[in-house]
Amino acid sequence: MKVPKPFNGGEWSAARKTSFIKSALRSARWPVKFKALKAAETTRKTNTATGRLAMHYKCAHCLEDFPAKGVQVDHILPVVPLFTPYTWDEVIKRMFCEIEGFQVLCRPCHKIKTNAENAKRKKS
Repeated sequence: MKVPKPFNGGEWSAARKTSFIKSALRSARWPVKFKALKAAETTRKTNTATGRLAMHYKCAHCLEDFPAKGVQVDHILPVVPLFTPYTWDEVIKRMFCEIEGFQVLCRPCHKIKTNAENAKRKKS
């Protein structure tokens, strides 16, 4: 069965349009996100990967310290709700939340959280 492509002059499906919008929203540089990263700062110490002095950040889950490349600022509530139909207004509200809506996670902890959320989405 051929997927209808009613967007972008007949080149994009509804899923492709949704993906484009989410990507555009994610590329916005929301200042609060950087404040959340700043709040997770611990100390400058040697980055074991580079041997250079670098600021480290505490993972909110495992409580270990990581250099900037080892952490990601995560939305505590998933931007796209797990179980309910959602509106763009809800997505935007969740994406551009205040500092209490963010946490800093190391890459491994963030991957575990994301995989768990995706598994829940598949079940619904």
